[in-house]
Amino acid sequence: MTDLADTPAIAPEPTESRALRVLVIAGSQRRHNSCPGLDSKARALMQRMAAALPAAWQIDTEDLGNQHGQPKIQPCNACVSSSMALCVYPCNCYGPRSTTQPDLMWDLDLYGRLARADAWAFIGPTNWYGPTTNFKLMFDRLVCAAGGNPRPDLIDKKDTLKAQALERSPQWRRLTRNHLEGRTAAFFTYCDGGANEIGEDGRPLLVQRKDWFDPAQEPYRNERDAYQGLVWQCRYSGIEVPDDLWAEGVFGENKPYADDQADDMMADFEGLKPFDAWASAFIRHVEGKGLVATKEDEKAAKSTTNL
Repeated sequence: MTDLADTPAIAPEPTESRALRVLVIAGSQRRHNSCPGLDSKARALMQRMAAALPAAWQIDTEDLGNQHGQPKIQPCNACVSSSMALCVYPCNCYGPRSTTQPDLMWDLDLYGRLARADAWAFIGPTNWYGPTTNFKLMFDRLVCAAGGNPRPDLIDKKDTLKAQALERSPQWRRLTRNHLEGRTAAFFTYCDGGANEIGEDGRPLLVQRKDWFDPAQEPYRNERDAYQGLVWQCRYSGIEVPDDLWAEGVFGENKPYADDQADDMMADFEGLKPFDAWASAFIRHVEGKGLVATKEDEKAAKSTTNL
């Protein structure tokens, strides 16, 4: 006979009849009303994708670009390293409308919107062989979705010793689960191939000590691998990332940065083909899979910080 104390929590199946819900997020830092004065390619691609999605779907979009004088996504405090039970879902290190630690994850209700959606699409550039700062911050703050504590009342909100005791107890197996299990995530990243800064030998033109930069030892040849950490975090958390929904594109290769803006990209019909193929594959997959998110998921994603 199975001891219920050792049985992990199981996510409920959706029962309501409704439209499919999709969240599309642009992850570039650039916004026209911040330092660059120009909107990003990610924003343009987000809008292009939203326009191509079925009209019957509920489409939610968000641009994480930096807004001058506005809140940013606060960093993860790594509570999980002290105890998984100290890492509360949704994150209670910060809360909505804080005047001392304003946090975009809460002010944009990203926990609730991610929970509400059946599928997500993430679009962003490759920055120095990896994802953007804003995407990395967001995904770091989603560590709580992979087994985080849904009952902060059991640890007086943030008592480390009580959290460690809870994690060691049989009760913990009934509480911990992947809170966003079953959803689909899709990733599209793009780069410029080094723009016009790369020489014929594959090395940056400005590098004086050419022996310090061996192109054969660059981290990867497939540009999509720049987002592998985010992809595998999703898979680790019970979120499906089909291989054909993890893709990359190249815009502005061999051009100066000034000539590689969103308008230039939108005129590059050949360059947009990989993105459009990725978006079409996303539609087919999400339609075939159907509903995932439940009303209970949405309720569970509400803040407990100010309660």
